[in-house]
Amino acid sequence: MFAGELNNSSLERKGDDEKSPTYLITPLGTKANRVLIAGVLMDKQNIGSEEEPLWRARIEDVSGSYFVNVGRYQPEAAAAIASLDASLPPSPPTFVAVVGKIRTYKPDESRVLVSIRPERIVRIDSETRQRIVLETAQCTWDRLNKVKLALSMPEATADDLAAGGGMSGDEAEGIIEAIEFYGTPDSYRYLKLIQSSLRMLLPEKDIDLGLPEDAADVPDEIDIEERSGISDVDKEDLVLDMLGELDRDGRGAPMDDLIRKAASEGITSTELEEMTNSLMDKGLVYEPVLGRLKRI
Repeated sequence: MFAGELNNSSLERKGDDEKSPTYLITPLGTKANRVLIAGVLMDKQNIGSEEEPLWRARIEDVSGSYFVNVGRYQPEAAAAIASLDASLPPSPPTFVAVVGKIRTYKPDESRVLVSIRPERIVRIDSETRQRIVLETAQCTWDRLNKVKLALSMPEATADDLAAGGGMSGDEAEGIIEAIEFYGTPDSYRYLKLIQSSLRMLLPEKDIDLGLPEDAADVPDEIDIEERSGISDVDKEDLVLDMLGELDRDGRGAPMDDLIRKAASEGITSTELEEMTNSLMDKGLVYEPVLGRLKRI
């Protein structure tokens, strides 16, 4: 799942048995114990010792950051993260995939912080990362539609949803608990998240999902259109287009040219800096050399 769904979760459920796993129920009703994530390794720090390392790391996806903690009880993951370099310009981004257990921490009564305790961390290439992003977008879309169904049947029990909604009993129970605890989810947030992921995968297209006001109005199909003009394209997408246009020799777009081009489109230098930093955090661009920016 995307960081944008994971980090907005705060409802935990544990089985009656002492050895039963603990599940984190997300606003879209997923009962999650383990997750698969992929993104850019932005930074890492050993807050333990050389003899007994304790690694903390931040991994960025299209929607935010995952926070990872790796200690001595995950020796394979600890060895892997020790061998990886965080993504620092001018080096290309370090893409990683992680499978791990979800952990929560409550610094006070009003906040729940979510982290992942990895069981495996592997370095991946850009294509593998894109495939995981696509699959995550599809899973998020599927969860939204199941929530839509549950909202259309307010009196339905978990058995009713499982029988008539094409979902498992666990899925139905999780969705009902999520609606009771979180209320109607903000579908705009998750559609925007899906839209951003598709724009990353298909930068030449303007992805428009309609973005309704509540989950009951989620459209039945994703509408992907290619339109002329740029009036509806986000400024980050415009900057990506500029980078492709200005990268004439394959060594990246000169920053001076990018600043002038952005100014002609009404983007100030301050806005441009914020957008390029955001694009680097998302793993969409990097600095091959000082003074040039290159699209991945």
